[in-house]
Amino acid sequence: MTGLAEESVEEGLHVLVVDDELPAIEDLAYMLAADDRVCRVSRAATGAAALRALEDGAVAALFLDIRMPGLSGLDLARVLAHFERPPKIVFVTAYETHAVDAFELGAVDYLLKPVGQERLAEAVRRVVEAVSGRTAREVAPEDEMIPVELVGVTRFVRRSEVRYAEAHGDYARLHTQRESYLVRTSLTALEEAWSEAGFVRVHRSHLVALAYIDEMYIESGRCAVRVGDMRLPVSRRNTRALRDRLVRHARPGAHRP
Repeated sequence: MTGLAEESVEEGLHVLVVDDELPAIEDLAYMLAADDRVCRVSRAATGAAALRALEDGAVAALFLDIRMPGLSGLDLARVLAHFERPPKIVFVTAYETHAVDAFELGAVDYLLKPVGQERLAEAVRRVVEAVSGRTAREVAPEDEMIPVELVGVTRFVRRSEVRYAEAHGDYARLHTQRESYLVRTSLTALEEAWSEAGFVRVHRSHLVALAYIDEMYIESGRCAVRVGDMRLPVSRRNTRALRDRLVRHARPGAHRP
């Protein structure tokens, strides 16, 4: 954890609102100033002005519009990625279509206008955790919002709704109770990212949420798990590790999200 991170969290966050529309800046700045975790709110109307405001290194997070004249919010995020200690970024926009690009750039959150106070408070919480540098072992994994593209529209799916993921070439298909969604990431990448959130690889083709496994059984010498109405195979090399994980997950107090 850096000294800047410790100071930012203990004394309150210095945040920068970047938007080319003055009313949008003032509304968001007003709501942020009302949050006890924020000690100072600065403003910038262009990407260039935002870069000047970041010169002293005191800004912990940007609340950043995407579509701006000149340097766009995505362009600015790409520039900040080269900083030694870049500020955290929360995108605030009226457009859903940039969500995938935003999260690929490491955004802490993605807010759609008009932003409500409750949703903004959640974004500030995520910034505090990101700035403080707490690890997954120190805080419970947050319920990640996953952007999925459906015929030109971006929808957000909560990770806690995903029962299992299935390999689909270089992509992965996420299965919830009623729908499935193709995402631009591999099953191996999901396994690495979601292991702390209770997902376990049971087979080369399947990653399963422990919370949704209803039954593990042996049939004709082969191990399998039941997730709702689905039966998913478990490879021999993963059987013992899965059994151990299920026993730990079933400890008193564990519950399904």
